[in-house]
Amino acid sequence: MATKPVKAAIGAMWINCQVCGSERFRERDVKLNSFGMEFMKLAWADETATGLICWRCGYVHLFVNREIKLYRADT
Repeated sequence: MATKPVKAAIGAMWINCQVCGSERFRERDVKLNSFGMEFMKLAWADETATGLICWRCGYVHLFVNREIKLYRADT
């Protein structure tokens, strides 16, 4: 994987993978496309979520909460 692993928290609560319990993720932005916006050719204006992909099992977690903070994980 080309990206560095990160840890994530919302406030004082650390996020762990719902499947395997890992605390290391890779991060990417994910478009939340809607049919209406796609139909009107305005998909570019749809909301974006933070995607956290589990470093161990690959499960994708989506967050629209803007309070999420990412921290560099020790490798």
